[in-house]
Amino acid sequence: MVKINLLPWREERRQQMTNEFYVMLVAGIILALLIAGTAYYYFDQSIKFQNKRNQYMTDEIAKLDRQIAEIKELEAKKASLISRQQVIEELQANRTQMVHLFDELVKTIPNGVFLENIKQSGVRLTVEGYAQSYARISDYMDQLKASDWFAGVDVVLIKNDDTLTSHEQKFKLSANLTNPNKKKSDSKVEEVDA
Repeated sequence: MVKINLLPWREERRQQMTNEFYVMLVAGIILALLIAGTAYYYFDQSIKFQNKRNQYMTDEIAKLDRQIAEIKELEAKKASLISRQQVIEELQANRTQMVHLFDELVKTIPNGVFLENIKQSGVRLTVEGYAQSYARISDYMDQLKASDWFAGVDVVLIKNDDTLTSHEQKFKLSANLTNPNKKKSDSKVEEVDA
């Protein structure tokens, strides 16, 4: 009988399978490293791209912040100019107010009423004087109320003054000053705006 020794063949087959295993293992490791490298490269590029976008957004936000600061500065200048313009317009409108005030005071004083003192504090006017009777004081108040230059006429004081020879009544009135020209110019501005 012929004896066939299969051991070398099995040994070669085992060696071949071991070699194939190592080749497959190396190929798997190389493939895994290639996949990991590709993934790392992809995520690295994505992070770099996102960082560039973030930097762009940061730069744009900084530009907008500078523009907002400039706008606020311009708005502050605008508000300052508007307030100056309003002061100038108010001074212009009130320039002739004193002339009109004294003109109205002359027009509204009835016979028998005499003024001694006139004080102005802001828009509040205080008038002191004496009159021959209570009716004349009442008439004077009615005249002031009817005038466009006075509003809110109030009696502060009325008393008999025995020191005067004709026993006249001393009075003190207060009123708010108004400017009818200003109201007309405001209504004209509203009409123009409309």
